[in-house]
Amino acid sequence: MREMPYQPKAVIGRREMVALPELGLILCAKADTGARTSALHAEDIESFEEDGHLWVSFTTRSGGPSSPAHVYRLHLHDRRRVTSSNGQAEWRYVIRTPMRLGELEFPVELTLADRRNMRHPMLLGRRALRRLLVAPGAGFLHGEP
Repeated sequence: MREMPYQPKAVIGRREMVALPELGLILCAKADTGARTSALHAEDIESFEEDGHLWVSFTTRSGGPSSPAHVYRLHLHDRRRVTSSNGQAEWRYVIRTPMRLGELEFPVELTLADRRNMRHPMLLGRRALRRLLVAPGAGFLHGEP
């Protein structure tokens, strides 16, 4: 067997609890090695310009449709064309925020997408999973929900 090209920072399960400290959210996220960019559930997404800067406002829920809504106004980091798992391509807004996973904290880029029909409000794509190993048969290795 060949040697690993890097030393992993952690091993994670297919589902993990993550914190987005700047947003005050703790979410159950699904690791998806098939997705390039991570996604966060968002509703009522609107972009706008203020003082020469681009911003995005959106509403998210951390625990399903019955949980309280959180409304945010954040700097717009980027806008990307994303192809979803069903093959549909769409333009999505991207925000950048720190993410905490167990003892690790690092910046993550999140596309804003309506995930209300999905089981997990957040998806961790390959860019966020860099330097991590995913154990698909395990879950919540860094803390139970």
